[in-house]
Amino acid sequence: MSLKRKRYVLVGTGNRGTTMWGRELLAGWSDYVELVGICDLNLMRAERARTMIGSDAPLYDDFDRMMAELKPALVIVCTPDDTHDDIIVRALEAGADVISEKPMTTTPEKIARILEAEARTGRRVDVSFNYRFAPTAARIKELINEGAIGDVTSVDFHWYLDNKHGADYFRRWHAFTERSGSLFVHKATHHFDLLNWYLDSDPVEVKGFGQLLHYGRNGPFRGERCRTCPHKGECDYYFDLSADPFLETLYEEPSEVDGYVRDACVFREDIDIPDTMSASIRYASGVQVSYSLNTYMPIEGHHIAFNGHKGRIEMRQYEKQPWTEPPADEILLVRSFGGGVERIWVPHEPGGHYGGDNRMRDMIFKPGSNDRLRQRAGSRAGAMSVLCGVAALESSRKGGAAIVEPPRSVV
Repeated sequence: MSLKRKRYVLVGTGNRGTTMWGRELLAGWSDYVELVGICDLNLMRAERARTMIGSDAPLYDDFDRMMAELKPALVIVCTPDDTHDDIIVRALEAGADVISEKPMTTTPEKIARILEAEARTGRRVDVSFNYRFAPTAARIKELINEGAIGDVTSVDFHWYLDNKHGADYFRRWHAFTERSGSLFVHKATHHFDLLNWYLDSDPVEVKGFGQLLHYGRNGPFRGERCRTCPHKGECDYYFDLSADPFLETLYEEPSEVDGYVRDACVFREDIDIPDTMSASIRYASGVQVSYSLNTYMPIEGHHIAFNGHKGRIEMRQYEKQPWTEPPADEILLVRSFGGGVERIWVPHEPGGHYGGDNRMRDMIFKPGSNDRLRQRAGSRAGAMSVLCGVAALESSRKGGAAIVEPPRSVV
């Protein structure tokens, strides 16, 4: 008997929706899913995304009409962060399960709405925390679970975005707290979720620091967008959208419909999110974390180290840098009291996030997947990572430490 495919709709046809949850999902998991509808307020962008995906699914700019006509089993949400809660709640109330791109949402109030609707409807929300599924992250989790360094007491965690990837957040809607919650929420939700998952504990107190030191009003000059900027010949951050056929097709002409340009100036004076961030985090388990995120580095990747009673686990993941690294990550397991060092090499796997994207889609869509490391992330994980970021941003702006208080239904 053939397997019944899950009927899903895609909401939001930006880069991530078109690739990760559109073209790639259908290319590798079409035995398990069927794309039956595509929704975006910008129908020109939706039409171009549909062509790139290779689908003939009908297009909608009215979410409720799509849900009523198609009655999908699953809704995948890839819209701007501040709109997630409304779409998720309406999807749940229409009888569908949901996969939300990270972050799940941006504020405690929106978290509460999602959790209430999920409990009331009995449907499920998954959050796309693909970093949990990266082979190196899985190996580190195994070492911690095995007690390789005893109980973890502290963590050093530092993330570096290079001046291409990092700058990209300041070209787009992410550059405004109202839309993204800041990078303490939008980007760091991945990092705080990894910490919560690695440590199997909740953050309870955060002292955060964040400043806009490089982009925004700090720029030596500015324009409206790169395409029309008079400074393009002298700006290190000039971005030629026309040189990327995928982005040009998906965003340039569709910008005439909604006004959203993909190459806005990174030095806009109204940018209000920090680009240089750090936080000290205390966990319910007593673990102390030192965290930082920088967005204009000459390198891309992260460094993480776990300190325990019996040793230390350390890993530096290189993603982009002006030198060559092997296609693998090296984990150093250093044992105390003369136990020496064990070098553990984890090869990169094909696909995004060194295989994490593929592993996550396998877990969600293939029946019988073994979630022995509890990698599949639901609304609780989505809530706790956002709440940690919200607390870090609040602390950075108001001073003092911020308490992380999960909604009652998350406890």
